[in-house]
Amino acid sequence: MSTDTQALFQPFSLGKLHLQNRIVMAPMTRTASPDGVPGDNVATYYERRARGGVGLIITEGTAIEHDAASPGPAVPAFYGDAALAGWRVVVERVHAAGGTIFPQLWHVGSARRTGTPPLVDVPGYSPMGIAKPGGRVVGHAMTERDIADVIDGYAKAATTARALGFDGLELHAAHGYLIDQFFWEGTNQRSDGYGGSPAARQRFALEVVSAVRKAVGADFPLCLRFSQWKLQDYNAKLVQTPAQLGEFLTPLVDAGVDIFHCSTRRFFTAEFEGSELNLAGWTKKLTGKPTITVGSVGLDTEFVSDKGDGMNSARGSDLAPLLERLARGEFDLVALGRSLIGDAEWPRKVREGRTADIQSFDRAMLDQLV
Repeated sequence: MSTDTQALFQPFSLGKLHLQNRIVMAPMTRTASPDGVPGDNVATYYERRARGGVGLIITEGTAIEHDAASPGPAVPAFYGDAALAGWRVVVERVHAAGGTIFPQLWHVGSARRTGTPPLVDVPGYSPMGIAKPGGRVVGHAMTERDIADVIDGYAKAATTARALGFDGLELHAAHGYLIDQFFWEGTNQRSDGYGGSPAARQRFALEVVSAVRKAVGADFPLCLRFSQWKLQDYNAKLVQTPAQLGEFLTPLVDAGVDIFHCSTRRFFTAEFEGSELNLAGWTKKLTGKPTITVGSVGLDTEFVSDKGDGMNSARGSDLAPLLERLARGEFDLVALGRSLIGDAEWPRKVREGRTADIQSFDRAMLDQLV
C-alpha cells in the first residue's frame, strides 16, 4: 500500500461497528427494483463493491411503509415480504464478500407526483403543500396524524433493518426530501408546533430520530444525511454561521444520531468564511461525532452542473488534498459515488497503487449500473 493513501485504509470502529477502511459507498438512486423488489441484480451490484474493497455500503434510498414515500415503482421498498426477502439476500452477499452495509431510509415528500403507479391517486406529502401561481396549492399538506403515521413508518423500517442483519442505518434528511422539507423555511411555514422557528422546524426530524433510536436500541449505529443545498436550489443554506450549525446539530445528537453524512457537491469547498473546514469538518468540530465527507471525491468535475442537466462524466484527479484533510482528522469517512459506478474495484486499485488502471466514470454508465 502506498504510504500516500494510508489514511484512507485505516480501520474505523464505532461501538459494534467495525470497518476495514474509511471508504463509503454513497447512496445513489438506481430505479432497478421492479415493483419495489430488489432482485439478484441489486445484490450483485452491492456485492461487487464489497468485493472491490468498500468499507461501508449505504444503499440507494429505500421507501419506508407509507403510501407517499416512494417517487416511483422501480425504487426499492423497505416493507413487504418480497422486498424484504430481496434485501436479506443483499445483506448476506455483502457480508459474505467482507463488507458492511446500511440501508438508507427514505420518504420523498413533495417529490412524489400524483399519477405515480401503483398508487396513482396518492399525491406528494409535504409540510404545507406546494404553492403554485395564482394561490393554487398542490400535493397534500400533512396533518399531525399524517406526521405520526410517517414517524411510525420510519420506526418500523428501522426495526426491520436490524432484523434483516444490516450493520446500521441511514436516514435521508437532505436534498429537499421530506425531512429536509420540514427543516427548510421555504417549504415549511406551518403555524403549529412543527413550524415557525428553526427549532420548531426541526421537531419532525427529532421525533423521527428518537423513534428510530427507541426501535433499534442504543447500540445500533444511526447515521443522518443532511445538506445545505437542495435539488431545487443548489445555493440554498439552512444555516449561515458555525453558531447556527451548532444549534441545528446539537438536538440531533441528543436525539440519537451517531454519525453525520454531510452532503456537499464539492468536498474541497470551505463551508464558512474564515476557515478551510468543509461541512463535515465543521460538523465534527461542533459535535465530536464521526462524519462522512462526500462530493466529487477523486474526480475532476462536480457530479451535476449548475445547469441541472444530469451527472457529469469525469476523470480521476489527485487524491492528495482529500488524504491530507483525512489524515489531520477533519472528517472520519469518505463517501464515493460516481467513482464506484465507474470502477467497482476503486478501493483495491488505490490501495495497490494502480490508480492508472481505474476506469473513469462516463454518464453513459448510468444506463447499465452493474
